[in-house]
Amino acid sequence: MNPATLIFVKSLSGHPAFSTLGIFHFKRNWFFAIFVFCTVLVVSNLVHYILFRVLRRKESISHPLGWGLQQHLGKPARAIFLLTCLFIVLPFIPEVPANIDASLRHTLIMLVVAALGWFAIGFIYVLQAFLLRRYDLTAENNFRARRFHTQFQLFRRVLIAFVVIVDIGTLLWTFNDPRIWHYGSGLLASAGIASLIIATAAKSTASNFFAGLQIAISEPIRIDDVVVIQGEWGRIEEINSAYVIVKIWDLRRLVVPLSYFIENSFQNWTRHSSDILGTAFLYVDYSIPVEDLRKQLEAIVHPSPLWNNQVCGLQVTNLTDRSMELRCLMSSRNSSDNFDLRCLVREKMTAWIQQSYPDAFPLTRFTNHSDVTPGQTEDQGLFQLPAQQPDRQFRSP
Repeated sequence: MNPATLIFVKSLSGHPAFSTLGIFHFKRNWFFAIFVFCTVLVVSNLVHYILFRVLRRKESISHPLGWGLQQHLGKPARAIFLLTCLFIVLPFIPEVPANIDASLRHTLIMLVVAALGWFAIGFIYVLQAFLLRRYDLTAENNFRARRFHTQFQLFRRVLIAFVVIVDIGTLLWTFNDPRIWHYGSGLLASAGIASLIIATAAKSTASNFFAGLQIAISEPIRIDDVVVIQGEWGRIEEINSAYVIVKIWDLRRLVVPLSYFIENSFQNWTRHSSDILGTAFLYVDYSIPVEDLRKQLEAIVHPSPLWNNQVCGLQVTNLTDRSMELRCLMSSRNSSDNFDLRCLVREKMTAWIQQSYPDAFPLTRFTNHSDVTPGQTEDQGLFQLPAQQPDRQFRSP
């Protein structure tokens, strides 16, 4: 191009018509970028809605309780769709400087990596719900279910920790600086050394972590186990990485460190089976026939749905100067049924004794002398009973 032509082009570039055409071209490019972004956003949300609608329908048909697909995967999947839309629209943004474009791309890559980590954690929860659906904690004999639930909860936390570490390392790898790449590789390679340093700095936290691993292997407790800790009766409701939540019978919650179950003694009523024996004590007079009481106990316990058809008996376990101690022994499928059965036996047996042998409850006897015979001292007359005066009996409260 000769110099005259260049001068002519430069003179035309300042013309108002050419300036208007450039502004229109700039606005058209931005309009097209916004249009593409809105289109891709609508399409991605439509695909997300249809996909999870179909998954929820299949989930409700195959498993009424659900696997938590919408709950655990819905939000991370939507974030991944949105970031994908931004990646598609980014090349259509006009006149973006190279450094800003590189920063935007790197930011989107980091967000995608974080969203993928979020999706992986949600997938772990879905996998847990899928695997645990075969093990129902509400079943009567739920020994295997409690065992599997306990082990998989601890295994889930280990998997989540692993995903978080890998995700952080991947985020560091996204940087172009080789030194940061080295830090990302070192983060994954030095996880063992870091764990030793953390264990030294936080001994109690580390002891709870290792106690959790030991509990998962040796199984002194499991989810829904019935335990007695420090005189409190309750069920294991949740096992975390540092503590255990025990649901007390009156709906209180007892928070116990994991190390407590390794270092201290406690009662586990469902270690191998939920079957349990229970007792109800009666204190009656010597005059009542024990065999009639035994028959009445069987008449009360045998028809009850709280009894598991195994143990039912009555024995005289102690004698005092005032009464007999009778132990009613009965068995049930679990501790809750046994508690209700023991209360039922106490109520029914007490009512039957009141109706059939009203004088068979423990009595306290006193003797009262109104006169002192000749030749006796006053003290002797107090403790000797004249032949013509009958005893007066009083019932103790």
